[in-house]
Amino acid sequence: MGLSFHYNGRIADPVSLPGLIEEVEDIAKAFNWKYFVFDRQFPENTYGKADYNQNIYGICFTPPNCETVDVCFLSNGRMSSLSHLQFWGKTDVQAEREYLYMLSVKTQYAGVETHQFIIQLFRYLDKKYLADFTMSDEGEYWETNDKTLLETIFKTYTDLINGFASAIENYPIQSGENIESYFERLMKQINDMKKLGDKLD
Repeated sequence: MGLSFHYNGRIADPVSLPGLIEEVEDIAKAFNWKYFVFDRQFPENTYGKADYNQNIYGICFTPPNCETVDVCFLSNGRMSSLSHLQFWGKTDVQAEREYLYMLSVKTQYAGVETHQFIIQLFRYLDKKYLADFTMSDEGEYWETNDKTLLETIFKTYTDLINGFASAIENYPIQSGENIESYFERLMKQINDMKKLGDKLD
């Protein structure tokens, strides 16, 4: 649970990978974010192919209170990450293989400014280095560039998380109650609290 964004794409020109890494590395250093650089150059004659080796190319970075952001690629040039490669890199199931290229980052606890900055960074990278790039932003900032809307959506997510945490704390599972009955009771309580809050607004 928590506000996230989801993305995929490929590097437009494999020769540009070192430049992309250098720019993202400079940003990570400027903000004192943890980062890791993988291989800086693609092997010859692998870009654009369906197959890929078991290496990762690119860079990842981790702002405070944020999940790691991968600007990484497989040898075929498509965006992925080390964890995605480990989970789905060797699967023979076609539906599961698509997960290899579906990246997500939760920014809920990093805050509005960090979320906004990362989205703007991807705008820049998309124009300069990426191709076939798609972004689905739960904060709707990618789609609208509206910071006020982003702040409103962040608040909604925060209120829901706080309400859920409060409900669990104040309404523990009862002796002899199964998990299904507990969640039905818990969700009813959360919805009742939400309706009461809407009336007070």
